[in-house]
Amino acid sequence: MVEDRSGSPDAEAAEAGASGADEAPGVAGSTAEAGAAGSDPDAQVAGADQVAVSDPDAQVARAGQVAVSDPDAQVAGADPDARWLALLMHAAFFLLLGASLTRFLMRHPGEARTPWIIALSITLAVLYLLGPVLGSRPTPRRLTWLGVLVVVWMVLVVLAPSFAWCAVPLFYTGLRILPPRAALALVALLTVFVVAAQLRLADGFDPNLVLAPPAVAAVATAVFVHMQRQAVRQRELAARQGELIDDLLRTRRELAATERREGTLAERQRLSMEIHDTLAQGLSSQQMLLQAADRTWSADPDAARRHVRRATGIAERNLAEARRFVHDLAPADLAEGGGLEAALHALAARESAQAEGALTVHCHVEGTPPAPLPDRVQSALLRIAQGALANVREHSGATAAGLTLTHLDDRVVLDIGDNGRGFTAEPEGVRGARTVRGHGLPAMRARVRQLGGTLTIESAPGEGTVLSAEVPLTTTEDPT
Repeated sequence: MVEDRSGSPDAEAAEAGASGADEAPGVAGSTAEAGAAGSDPDAQVAGADQVAVSDPDAQVARAGQVAVSDPDAQVAGADPDARWLALLMHAAFFLLLGASLTRFLMRHPGEARTPWIIALSITLAVLYLLGPVLGSRPTPRRLTWLGVLVVVWMVLVVLAPSFAWCAVPLFYTGLRILPPRAALALVALLTVFVVAAQLRLADGFDPNLVLAPPAVAAVATAVFVHMQRQAVRQRELAARQGELIDDLLRTRRELAATERREGTLAERQRLSMEIHDTLAQGLSSQQMLLQAADRTWSADPDAARRHVRRATGIAERNLAEARRFVHDLAPADLAEGGGLEAALHALAARESAQAEGALTVHCHVEGTPPAPLPDRVQSALLRIAQGALANVREHSGATAAGLTLTHLDDRVVLDIGDNGRGFTAEPEGVRGARTVRGHGLPAMRARVRQLGGTLTIESAPGEGTVLSAEVPLTTTEDPT
């Protein structure tokens, strides 16, 4: 069933010889198109991966999808351009097949082998249509399909060299489905078969038929392999980027959790300091006054009533503090207006009145602030003064105490001094048996540290105590 050289077969042979140089380069040129077109689907993978980088969460999911062993199916599903490329390749195949069949029928009408050519052409078309149904992975069924497709094409080329143009989809399909070495072997086999068929039907030897198809096929294959490897590198890079983004998201979640924990601890510390400097001190004073009233109730009812009235006043004050504390407002003394100076004077007067002569507290203000003090600074200094005077009242045995507020250009200093019994000052962070009960000094240090300031204590047994809180006005945040 191979063409002979009599009648119409001679015309086919002559056409093969005359147009061999045209057909073979056409096959090679189409092979180049196959290499270029075949590289595009994998390039689409890189494009799809690059698009996914704009969304960190989508990137992680997309990287996992690209890692699937069926990249072309992933591309077709992820990028509509890849679907159009596949449709274009299918259309090109059927166009080449139809053109080859039409050319044969026009040049060789009524020949005995024409029914075979038509039947094989239909078979080749049907086989090609089955390709997308079988997928793109090199499964045994897929490899069998490819082998049958190649065999049918070879028979058609032997019968009519014009069908060599249909090598384009075979190049594309083989390079896309088979592993690199198997694909290269298939390309070499198809190229050798095309050259042999062309030379067999040519009238004479034409170097172009021998050299051009292999050269162009080699270039097309090299381009396709390079693009395929580039796509693999892009997929690996996308996978690594997905892992990095996943690590970044995990780190951000851990950082957010850490910040929440730190915020919770800071708020807990703030609440403990507020409770100590307000409610706890007031309750302690009420307890002392009520105990004194209980001791003197029978012997001196008037003194006991005075103690009760003072305890009632402290309770009212604590109630106001508690209400403002619940609503996270300023201390009651500051809320009444007048600023820190007025609040310190009111505190000194109140402590003196409550002591009934046992303790006299004076308040003195030096200098004028260059600008109104921040609310946080005023609140912190007032709380420090309240805590310090509570310590003086409960532990020092002093008869006189003084509050001195000094305004400087770049800082404000609050000094609280007394003439009590004093104590041996210990370094910051060291707590002896004498301070196991107390929460005041650590709270004062924490307040000052949050404002970027310092707290110093000067004391000695029998010489009283001076506590000094210095807060800068340029930096009010704890750098740590």
